[in-house]
Amino acid sequence: MKKTLSLALCLVSLALTPWTSVQAEQVSRLDRVKETHTLSVCTTGDYKPYSYLRPDGQYEGIDVAMAQSLAESLEAEVKWVPTTWKTLMPDFLAKDCDIAVGGISITLQRQQQAWYAKSLGTDGKIPLVRCEDQARYETVAQMNRADVRLVEPAGGTNEAFVHRYLPEAQLNLFHDNVTIFQQLVDHKADVMITDASEALYQQKRFPGLCAVNPDQPLQYGEKAYLLPRDDMSWKQYVDQWLHLSQETGAYSRMAEQWIGAQP
Repeated sequence: MKKTLSLALCLVSLALTPWTSVQAEQVSRLDRVKETHTLSVCTTGDYKPYSYLRPDGQYEGIDVAMAQSLAESLEAEVKWVPTTWKTLMPDFLAKDCDIAVGGISITLQRQQQAWYAKSLGTDGKIPLVRCEDQARYETVAQMNRADVRLVEPAGGTNEAFVHRYLPEAQLNLFHDNVTIFQQLVDHKADVMITDASEALYQQKRFPGLCAVNPDQPLQYGEKAYLLPRDDMSWKQYVDQWLHLSQETGAYSRMAEQWIGAQP
């Protein structure tokens, strides 16, 4: 009887030890940011109007301002962590970022490795073309042709859309997501598939370019900030901060400075 009881107690101890150890070691990002007064933010810095690294080394954009707002709510300073669209997820995990911002689309592939904060809203894929070519490139069928030249940045959801839906077209992966639009202006490419928000912003900068049917995207999409997995306290805080930012109009005011008033 004593041996049976001793064995049972031993099994219970072994079963509980890993769980209690994990609980003891697990510290929420919320507490860590408050303690260190530092918010580590991954961003590509090449995606206007959300995140752009200026030549002087300063970041600007809607999500840059929002990240600074989040840091201020915690009495912290932002530590910017540069990344690229191709290396976003590996960098986010390896460089221990508290959050990633900059026009990030929600995908199930990313969801497998990280969490998302509350959605910022819908923002589907549309063509950005020269204005005189709008009628030529409205549908997938019109663009999925061998004589259509596509230009996309490498590694993001734009490239993924092209590989899936436009495999017959010619694809050029361009090295610079900031100057890529000049490829359309200079007739070196015909179409860039991108998010409606970016297309609407860039057509203001390049009068010869037009966003094609921005209210009728070719693919449904949402944007959200990327968060580390399995930290519910941190996610709840970020979600609540974001909810208040949206309901009080703070987010809309920041966005309006870049893309104008939204309906």
